[in-house]
Amino acid sequence: MTTTTLPPLAALDIPPPPMSRRVRLGLSDVVTLTRRELRIWFRNPAYLFFTIIQPMMFVLLFRYVFGGAIPVNVPGGYVDFLMPGIIAQSAAFASFGTAIALARGLQKGVIDRFRAMPMARSAVLLGRLVADTLRLVVTLLVILAVGYAVGFRFHNGIGPAVLMVLLGIAFGVTICTVSAFVGLAIKDEESVGSFGLVWLFPLTFVSAAFVPVSSMPGWLQAFAKNQPVTIVIDEMRSLALGGPLALHAWQSALWLAAIVAVFVPLAVRAYRRAT
Repeated sequence: MTTTTLPPLAALDIPPPPMSRRVRLGLSDVVTLTRRELRIWFRNPAYLFFTIIQPMMFVLLFRYVFGGAIPVNVPGGYVDFLMPGIIAQSAAFASFGTAIALARGLQKGVIDRFRAMPMARSAVLLGRLVADTLRLVVTLLVILAVGYAVGFRFHNGIGPAVLMVLLGIAFGVTICTVSAFVGLAIKDEESVGSFGLVWLFPLTFVSAAFVPVSSMPGWLQAFAKNQPVTIVIDEMRSLALGGPLALHAWQSALWLAAIVAVFVPLAVRAYRRAT
């Protein structure tokens, strides 16, 4: 009986797809994962309800409970002073969802399953950020509607009003990059939720969101005046009510760019290590 020896199999030299096709496939993966996140939210309307109801409660509480006790010198009174701060605070708090969802995905092995699929790895983070951005837009529009119902008005025209909303969205997306790093680095859902309160509450409340910085103790004013939340809120307030724009505009842009430049690489690194 003779033995037939087969020739060794030659490795197939398959060239990688062109860059345009890889970008197209990557964008398709981002859209798919964005749809997945949106479907999860729509199937859990209680989550969307509480996402929107919390900032609405802040608007009503500060407008009618605390507003009469906080003197401000702006056109329209305290409600017009308040709304840019509420928008910035709500944008920051909306980033909780990014951190908690990524930590939950790591705990349940969802991100590991995504990694095993033939898809762009960056799509997991990008799809999450895109979905959170869409949710943030809806939340801010609802807040503006409630603000208009309780007396808030823009005093500086339509263009600056649109820029104020866009700045609020950009601020929220920037904070989402920080939350993405926190969620991927800590990995535990409950710990992530607790840690979010530790760093977001001081930043949003020790700022110009709800009271003039000049009303704070002198030792606290130095921090409140120069931290990013106050600078962004001051720019949003100037866009809404009128006032000097140039100084806070470049400071806001510098802060947001610096935060993104620091925390996007950190989030990507934490994502690679976590998976």
